[in-house]
Amino acid sequence: MDFSFTEEQLMIQDVARRIAQEKIAPSAEAFDKSGEFPLENIRLLGENGLMGIEVPAEYGGAGMDPIAYVLAMVEVAAADAAHSTIMSVNNSLFCNGILTHGTEAQKQKYVRAIAEGAAIGAFALTEPQSGSDATAMRCRAVRQADGSYKINGKKSWITSGPVAKYIVLFAMTDPDKGARGITAFLVDTDKPGFGRGKTEPKLGIRASATCEIEFDDYIADADEVLGKEGEGFKIAMGVLDAGRIGIASQSIGIARAAYEASLAYVNERKAFGQPIGAFQMTQAKIADMKCKLDASLLLTLRAAWVKGQGKRFTTEASVAKLTASEACMWIAHQTVQIHAGMGYSKEMPVERYFRDAKITEIYEGTSEIQ
Repeated sequence: MDFSFTEEQLMIQDVARRIAQEKIAPSAEAFDKSGEFPLENIRLLGENGLMGIEVPAEYGGAGMDPIAYVLAMVEVAAADAAHSTIMSVNNSLFCNGILTHGTEAQKQKYVRAIAEGAAIGAFALTEPQSGSDATAMRCRAVRQADGSYKINGKKSWITSGPVAKYIVLFAMTDPDKGARGITAFLVDTDKPGFGRGKTEPKLGIRASATCEIEFDDYIADADEVLGKEGEGFKIAMGVLDAGRIGIASQSIGIARAAYEASLAYVNERKAFGQPIGAFQMTQAKIADMKCKLDASLLLTLRAAWVKGQGKRFTTEASVAKLTASEACMWIAHQTVQIHAGMGYSKEMPVERYFRDAKITEIYEGTSEIQ
């Protein structure tokens, strides 16, 4: 078993680390406070191949593998989780599905702009009344005489919804067929009939804009169907498998930042005449952090490796996402505890790690779904 990385994988990790440390980390606190979408930083990630890491070069991407994606995501997430959320949606949820199921024309039109960072993509599955139970969706797409579809309904919690140019949308075309009656569409948000709701005031990942979107007699042309009619649920579940590798990687990045902050703090902070890192209870917390962090990384790399082999990776991605997200929340929690009063203060990034960590147990399938 070979645990070494290729020169190309290390190269893109280095690019991601450099941008994360030089551009993203210094601005993370300001973006968290304002909730402003970090468009300039996202474009920079795109210009350096990080918004389409697994996208072939002919469609504007870096042409790398899932392992490279994990390594790059961890670096960006360690600097700021919100940036990595945007990066994950573009890579995993938007580009992945179109590359797998799209036509050549769809790949050229929709994937290139996103992979190059010229536009933002989004993924619309969740609705106000249907989250984990995606087959309960009410958004309807009715086929017209000319082969187009008239779409009506709402989607909620759409990451990058306020700024997305293109969206992969899932709507019910045949309610009587249940999951087999769902179809995927490629939506251009500049077309009539598309509307956006207010940006959600979230607990964490605040610079990752999220909103409700609405369709009011929106017309999707026949060539804007992704895959075939009725294949939408299958496409969504496959895309979410890839998305779970992204969120597992994000979890590792957040957890690593929290762990490193704890490691530094326990050697600086003194109590009862010695560094708090000298106390066994503190040492046990640090040791458990390290174990959970390493286990999460290895499970996530395993999922990425299986995906890269072209094999089904549903179970591996789910195990990685569940393990990494819960480890992330635990490590962030312990980091706040170790920092005590300072961990509760916005003067340090520790409380942001704690707020950002929670979402990893919820989106791309809750821990209960995994």
